[in-house]
Amino acid sequence: MSEPNHNGLGLATRRARRRLASMEYRRLGSTGMYVSEIAYGNWITHGNQIESEAAIKCVRAALDEGITTYDTADVYAGTKAETVLGKALKGVRRESYELFTKVYWPTGTGKNDRGLSRKHIIESCNASLKRLQTDHIDLYQMHRFDFETPLEESLSAFDDLIRAGKVHYIGFSEWTAPQIKSALTIQDARGYNRFVSSQPQYSALWRVIEAEVVPLSKKEGIGQIVWSPMAQGVLTGKYLPGKKAPAGSRATDKGSGANMIKGWLREEVLEAVQNLKPIADQAGLTMSQLAIAWVLQNPNVSCAIMGATKPKQVKENVKAAGVKLDADVMKAIDKALGNLPERDPKKNVSPNPRA
Repeated sequence: MSEPNHNGLGLATRRARRRLASMEYRRLGSTGMYVSEIAYGNWITHGNQIESEAAIKCVRAALDEGITTYDTADVYAGTKAETVLGKALKGVRRESYELFTKVYWPTGTGKNDRGLSRKHIIESCNASLKRLQTDHIDLYQMHRFDFETPLEESLSAFDDLIRAGKVHYIGFSEWTAPQIKSALTIQDARGYNRFVSSQPQYSALWRVIEAEVVPLSKKEGIGQIVWSPMAQGVLTGKYLPGKKAPAGSRATDKGSGANMIKGWLREEVLEAVQNLKPIADQAGLTMSQLAIAWVLQNPNVSCAIMGATKPKQVKENVKAAGVKLDADVMKAIDKALGNLPERDPKKNVSPNPRA
């Protein structure tokens, strides 16, 4: 007897095609460096939401599951996230993983403790190296666009860090297509090392990069390292319509998580997300796995960043690596979410004046 056909989609075509359960790897843009399809990020988990020892267990679980790519930033948890990640990776063969961090947001109270001036970039990089207990950063990214610093000054400083051996590759986070074009023009004219990565927010609910940033990135050999593929956890389905947020969830983290997720906790969004559950079930995936697998269907995505507060979350979410979703599954997801996904490229903004 055949299994039931929900929403007009047969199980045979809806079942996600998955390679043998193991991590998959992709090149970062057009570079020769490979990254794990799923990266481990410690944005609002290390130093805030979970204690240091629990964070270290999550990183160790990630290593065990074949995750080689680790993303952080100087600003996360007031610099504590870098310290925790450095501690967690201590003793691990340095050549066996890729370490990403970023600069821009305030790390102190002074006027020069922020932005992309040469002074702050160099000082922040040196501080990050100390906290991460390493002599080099594999990928260093500009965490936003800085309207108060000449772009050439920032690009020159980044190029110098590569030439000094402190940084291997460079990129940016949440830039617009015109900003990216301006930077590449300067880099080419001055003979500077080029950007190879873009780190935008991207999920089935937030698709602002698709119209302009992705086409430009494909042309220029820039890979997407996407953050929040689960829309701050909303696409996991754990936030239910008409119910309070689960205790200990990101929505209850007053440190930073609650502010970021509140925009997604509208009833219409939560109701639509519940429509994804039968799609995930018939694809043989959890809702979290479906959300991560969805972003990985975009060929310009080099890796998807996930966070975790428990090792079991790491072990479950890595199963999204290597998953291939059929066209009818992708269409069913679009239909379930309707007009809720944000697609306007103008929503991709940096603070002006700078933070």
